Amino acid sequence: MTTETTRPGQPPDDTAAGHGHRHLGLALVLISAAQLMVVLDASVVNIALPRIQDDLAITDANLTWVVTSYAIAFGGLLLLGGRMGDVIGRRKIFMAGVLVFALASLFGGIAQTEWQLLAARALQGAGAAAASPTALALITTTFPAGPPRNRAFAVYAAMSGAGAAVGLILGGALTEVSWRWTMLINVPIGLFVAFLAPRFLAESKPQPGRWDLPGAVTATVGLVSLVYGFNHKAQVDPSTGAPATWTELLTLGPIVAGVLLLVAFFVIEARTPHALLPLRIVTDRTRAVSFVVMLIVGAAIFAMFLFLSLFIQDVMGYSPLRSGVAFLPFTVGIVVSAQVASALASRLDPRWIAGAGGLLSVVAMWGYGRLAADTTYASGLMPWIIVQSIGMGLIFVPLTLTAVSRVDQSDSGVGSAVLNTVQQVGGAIGIAVLGTVFANGITEKIAELSSGGGRPTPEQMALGERVAQAFGTTETFGVAVWMMVAATLITVVGLSIKHEDLATDGIPGIPGTDQSPEGTDAPASAR
Repeated sequence: MTTETTRPGQPPDDTAAGHGHRHLGLALVLISAAQLMVVLDASVVNIALPRIQDDLAITDANLTWVVTSYAIAFGGLLLLGGRMGDVIGRRKIFMAGVLVFALASLFGGIAQTEWQLLAARALQGAGAAAASPTALALITTTFPAGPPRNRAFAVYAAMSGAGAAVGLILGGALTEVSWRWTMLINVPIGLFVAFLAPRFLAESKPQPGRWDLPGAVTATVGLVSLVYGFNHKAQVDPSTGAPATWTELLTLGPIVAGVLLLVAFFVIEARTPHALLPLRIVTDRTRAVSFVVMLIVGAAIFAMFLFLSLFIQDVMGYSPLRSGVAFLPFTVGIVVSAQVASALASRLDPRWIAGAGGLLSVVAMWGYGRLAADTTYASGLMPWIIVQSIGMGLIFVPLTLTAVSRVDQSDSGVGSAVLNTVQQVGGAIGIAVLGTVFANGITEKIAELSSGGGRPTPEQMALGERVAQAFGTTETFGVAVWMMVAATLITVVGLSIKHEDLATDGIPGIPGTDQSPEGTDAPASAR
């Protein structure tokens, strides 16, 4: 039974009329282009870092801030960006975020000093924090529930999952011309998306309420502090070559402060009538499990790209462009498996689809743990990359659906922001924790190789460095495999939602939704 909540002459939900189903394909192109641009930029500069360092004279100690300044701003401002979309209008904030991102990319592309580049990267993260959660929320307001929305989520998930691999390939190609093009390429894309958005994306009605300033400050500063602390843990002392310790002031202090601020944030949210993050978003079992699993998966996938990129270039000796191309099977595999997962979403419960993906990812992590200094790409690495890509596609689609399931239309922006936030924070935690394992593994192997005495030849030293890095890589994935085992178990045991509920997006007790196969929560113009 459908619950009528609209007055005559009004659309039956919070979207504006006038965006017909004929434009759904173009709407998906715009949303996907923006999401790919945002996710891609988190990895596209990785391969260009040596060129950036030489051109702008950035020290080894500060070089990683080219990456982390973006991640910190992105992860720290995501919740605020999601709520801004709910209160002001998702299309408005989406367009603003894309334009800020494009402008920041222009500034980054023409930067002449280190501080100019780092400021531009932080501004890119702020734009991404506004565009990314509203992009996901716009899918729920533009596409009717059921197969059309499931297919749109599949494309969105594929862009999210493949963005890092595409970034490595594109970064390698653009760096051959100039590292500046890794940023300037975003300018025409952002302008294109912002120009067409009003024509093909439905606007949401602004939600009543005041700004939750205390919640915004504690959440943003808390997340920034937490991400900063974990990123500092992954730093290496340039004088000793040793990674930072957990007891260092700049590691432990921000982490403790971040935890305390986040505790204060949840206390504030439980008491304020205009919460930045309504606790109903995270207390629902299905969504809570989805967020926890995405946190772990984000940690594993961020670390996978980082350490495999280093392995391919430093151990296998590939050039930047060739190493980027080496990830092409991942891009193809995740796009294909995401479409398969979308088709299965209306037939199988999400726990089984995501659980199967988790098992494949466990196998892939186990395979990465078998790498050696003499590993060849075709037989020793590519098979595991393909298995990983299929597993990630099967994970991302159902968990993206369950993470925003049963969310009131007025909360869809902040709901999707939480999903993006846990992925970014998970990535920072994963790189920090697994980076420590990686560094310790290399140190251990070098000490072992040096214990034989004698003065090694340059050839022996080069081989020893490759062997040590290969050992550190295998140690890293030896831990990562257990992370994916935990994620798989949590998925299978914790997810209890049925595929019938997921496909129709029915929300018992919330006006404007129903349990019928047709559904009534899509825009009238889209049905």
